[in-house]
Order: sequence, then C-alpha cells, then structure tokens
Amino acid sequence: MIRFIIGALLMAAALVIFIAPFASQSPDGLERIAMDKGFEHHAEGQEVIKKTVLPDYSIPGVQSEYFSTVLAGLAGVLFITGLGMIIGRLLYNKRKQS
Repeated sequence: MIRFIIGALLMAAALVIFIAPFASQSPDGLERIAMDKGFEHHAEGQEVIKKTVLPDYSIPGVQSEYFSTVLAGLAGVLFITGLGMIIGRLLYNKRKQS
C-alpha cells in the first residue's frame, strides 16, 4: 500500500511540475460571465475569503511565476493527500471499533 501512495504522489508531483504551469490564465467561468455581462466591478473588494494561503495559485514572495505555481501545486497535493490519509485513518479506526 505504501508503494501505491508513493507512486501516486510521484505521479501527482510530475503532473504539477510539467502540466500545471501551462494551465489557462483566462478567467474561470463565473468571472468570465461577470465580465461578459459587465458586472464584474460589483465584486471588487467583496472577496468571500479576505486572506488566502495561496492567492491565485501562487506562493507570495517567489519571483518566478513558474516556480511559484509549481510550489503552490505541490503544497496542494501534499495537503489533500495528508487530509485524505487522516480522514481515511479516522474512518478505519471507527469501523474497527464497531
């Protein structure tokens, strides 16, 4: 099982390193609709989350846009993997106790 997890992490890291930097810089669907319909100015200064950990999928302070995107992607992969493992362990322990 540990070999599978390591292999999956390496595959995810490879995708982040080689593919993520080529992601579209265009606005997402909701932003695009707001721009097309002319009401995007109503959202400025109205952020739902005032402070984010990785704003715009980048690491603040990293000068290179490529490395900033890659580091943000790797941080996301590690965070989601860790969260999944914690939830999985909690569910496993709960099932084992039943």
